Amino acid sequence: MLELWLLPRNVAILVMKLYRRLISPLYGDVCRYYPSCSRYSMEAYQRRGLVMGLALTVWRLLRCNPFTRGGIDDVPQSRAPQFDISSRGFVRPRTRKA
Repeated sequence: MLELWLLPRNVAILVMKLYRRLISPLYGDVCRYYPSCSRYSMEAYQRRGLVMGLALTVWRLLRCNPFTRGGIDDVPQSRAPQFDISSRGFVRPRTRKA
């Protein structure tokens, strides 16, 4: 059941992966921040979930403009990560070790 609950988060991650693969190369390296806004968004969905990830993404996009200096801006860490991130970037439940 938990895997079903993670489906919206993984769909958002898939959309960001497609954007990074298909659309982002057309613009080139124009982001003022590190990591890039699309990478930040993908990490926000992975670490913080769909709702908080979307809020962090919107806030980041509002700050990414010609009047900002940019710089390093990492996704805030959650208190205790409850999920593992697969090698392909998707989220799955943390495996419990007995």
